Amino acid sequence: MSVIRASGGLDCHLMSGCGFPAPGAEIFQFDALLSFHVGPVAFEVSKVTVLLALTCVLIIGFFTYAFRRPKLVPRGAQNVGEMGYLFIRDGIAREAMGKEGDRFVPFLFTFFFMIWMLNFMGIVPGAQIPVTSIFAIPVAFALIVYLTWVPLGVYRQGFIPFFKNMMFPPGVPKAMYVLLAPIEFISNIIVRPFTHSVRLFANMFAGHLLIASFSVATFYLISASVIGILGSVASFAVTVALTGFEVLIQALQAYIFTLLAAVYISGALHAEH
Repeated sequence: MSVIRASGGLDCHLMSGCGFPAPGAEIFQFDALLSFHVGPVAFEVSKVTVLLALTCVLIIGFFTYAFRRPKLVPRGAQNVGEMGYLFIRDGIAREAMGKEGDRFVPFLFTFFFMIWMLNFMGIVPGAQIPVTSIFAIPVAFALIVYLTWVPLGVYRQGFIPFFKNMMFPPGVPKAMYVLLAPIEFISNIIVRPFTHSVRLFANMFAGHLLIASFSVATFYLISASVIGILGSVASFAVTVALTGFEVLIQALQAYIFTLLAAVYISGALHAEH
């Protein structure tokens, strides 16, 4: 309903004379629920901030409950928690880094479930916004990964060898390094964190905008006419289908982001040959 109000209100429909109120960037903007200052710095708490905090509480609460009294034969919540852990360990960390990846399972585990739940908020009644569709959130996540694998690569390989292995891949004619070296540097140091964040943001932004558009169309088209009824029913059916598809995309994007983080860390641990 908040999407409909943001897009033109319930009074705007097929027979009202107003054009289709297509939702835009305004559905991703929220007024501050609370504002305060800490010295000269101003802070604002919005719906996005609340959902971000709520997601953290839910994840911490669930896994604390699941492993509060661990048993040798897991049941219930512990079984679900262990399945999640094993999925990250065996399907992402060890797949990308081998046994050495076990040390990074908590890091990757947190990323996967945090991003997944933030994405899932987009279809939760009352929330209705994938938090990762706010660009600052994926950027912050990508920066955390960036500030992990770059210092780790320098520490494990040494400053000069790290950048040398990155910019001068073996098996390439030396004359090509004049062109290849700056491309590799820009690709890894600048483009990589940008695409890492934009991939997540763009998918969640576009998916939510599509669902919002067909949701608005469902209410806009409904009227005492054959075209209005058929159009409204068709829009509603597409909304349901897109919502189901979005559930898959939400989990997939969390997996892709986490897998890329594991691949980047793997490249920092071992020079590519």
